[in-house]
Amino acid sequence: MPTASPPPRDVALETRVFWERFKQPIIAALTVVLVAAIVFTGYRFYSDRRAAAASGALAAAKTAQEYQQVIDGYSNTPAAADAYIFLAEAQRKEKKFAEVNKTLESFIAKYPQHELVSTAKLAMAANLESMGKTDEALALYQQIASAYPNNYAAPMAMLSQVYILKAKNRNEDARRICDTMLTQYRTSFWASEAMQQLRLLKPITSSTPAPTAAPTIPPMLAIPPGAAPQAPPAPNQPQGAPSPNKP
Repeated sequence: MPTASPPPRDVALETRVFWERFKQPIIAALTVVLVAAIVFTGYRFYSDRRAAAASGALAAAKTAQEYQQVIDGYSNTPAAADAYIFLAEAQRKEKKFAEVNKTLESFIAKYPQHELVSTAKLAMAANLESMGKTDEALALYQQIASAYPNNYAAPMAMLSQVYILKAKNRNEDARRICDTMLTQYRTSFWASEAMQQLRLLKPITSSTPAPTAAPTIPPMLAIPPGAAPQAPPAPNQPQGAPSPNKP
């Protein structure tokens, strides 16, 4: 018995039915995509214009106040991050070391992934030295050397520790850091600097010489207690003869 063939499909009709059924969701999805594209394009245009304006303001800034204006007016732009560094440098020229460190702390907190964070920390430690806070500077240098082992900041921080330790007469600690630098940076400029510092370090010597022990007289040759020492016999006098003063 022959099998009846299926009725032909009406593609146009199926498309129309599909459109009528899902028309509202499709229109909503297309609207969302279109709005998102417009917003993204507008944001990129605004960001580029703002970044360009921030760069122009930073290029025209010359004083600490103008750098602060760039930071306040163009937050979260690359120019604002650079403005922190320029502001800190302007404050350092005025020897406002405490203010410099506050500026650099704000920079690190706002841009923790910036490539100049390690440089900012080195500057903070140097400012602590300038303020006479050598113990705090030494601690910060130690943190930098541990946090950035593969950065140029690490050997620089270690060498700065050597200078502080030498000033504190902690030559053994300074020598140990130089040895570490020679091991970790043996083929670099820092190894030669560490070797030079090792040559300048004085060897460890005792300030007072150790007392020499007095020669010990054998007991059989020592004079008994209470006995007067006898004079040696006179020349040409027979051994055992009485002395002139002896009755």
